[in-house]
Amino acid sequence: MSAVVTVIVIVAAVALIAAAVFLVTRRAGGGGLERRFGPEYQRTVARYDGDTKAAERDLEERVKRHGSLDPKPLAGGERERYEARWTNAQERFVESPQEAIAEVDLLIAELAAERGYPGRERYEEQLDALSVHHAHHVHGYRRVHSAAHGTGDAGTEALREAMVEGRALFHDLLGAGHDGRGRDGRTERGSRADRASRPDDRHGAERGSEPDSRSSRGRTGPAAIFNRQRTKES
Repeated sequence: MSAVVTVIVIVAAVALIAAAVFLVTRRAGGGGLERRFGPEYQRTVARYDGDTKAAERDLEERVKRHGSLDPKPLAGGERERYEARWTNAQERFVESPQEAIAEVDLLIAELAAERGYPGRERYEEQLDALSVHHAHHVHGYRRVHSAAHGTGDAGTEALREAMVEGRALFHDLLGAGHDGRGRDGRTERGSRADRASRPDDRHGAERGSEPDSRSSRGRTGPAAIFNRQRTKES
């Protein structure tokens, strides 16, 4: 075999090895993004009409911009103040669902900003940052925001579902876990608003099963309204 042929064979072999390494690395990176972002990965792929490479570039860029963000702790008394605002919004939903969802949209945005994420005036950037650290729950905020700004389904049931889904991110941001990022995608369940909506909580169940004292027409209270989500899921 001549020296020229030998060089060609070596170059071809090196090129094949490099291509194989690139493909393996690319697949490993994509798998890592899919594990990290979970349902947000699939939503991003769908947004790019199935173009996985474009979706992964988007997600990689989000990680570069926001991956190093370290959420700030809440100041003393702030957690209780946010919990009270959530409870008030949940109670308001009975009479004014649209006003309640608008309050929840504002509440999540303000809480995220207080934890150190971009402010609500930069919604898209705020959403991207939240997706990096709260990938499993960020879609709830997206639904709340769409409903609050009239770009989603404005039916009462759709508003209720958006509020229920947004609550998961709210409690993550409120301080589930020491770093405020949640525990394995699960939210802390210790606040008054969450206790009031759990059917296995005796006090919450009693509240949900009694007519709302503010209504003479016997409508059920806010706890029962939000408990229906758990009935549907079980």
